[in-house]
Amino acid sequence: QVQLVESGGGLVQPGGSLRLSCAASGNISSFNSMSWCRQAPGTQRELVASISDGAVTNYEDSVRGRFTVSVDNAKNTLYLQMSSLTPEDTAVYYCNANLRVYSPVGSYDRDYWGKGTLVTVSS
Repeated sequence: QVQLVESGGGLVQPGGSLRLSCAASGNISSFNSMSWCRQAPGTQRELVASISDGAVTNYEDSVRGRFTVSVDNAKNTLYLQMSSLTPEDTAVYYCNANLRVYSPVGSYDRDYWGKGTLVTVSS
């Protein structure tokens, strides 16, 4: 079974920084793409940042220049370094991964989600 587990959320003051982690475990062969999404109360989930297996990154306009997405392939872990945080960044942050997994009947690609980690930016 493949699992994604986020960590690193918490309460931070405006202007502060946090680093989120997403550890992937299970019968993973490789990743095709991984991303961070967030959902604030009363809003739809939105894509924040993504990274491909070719290390191509994309960012939502409001976080570009403040957030950095990266992946440690050896550890199967995705990171999101967040700086210059504002109250508008308050949300539950979810890790999403499109992974190639292996099974007794062969390999296949599948999407997985973590359960999320809460980031609260407040003074």
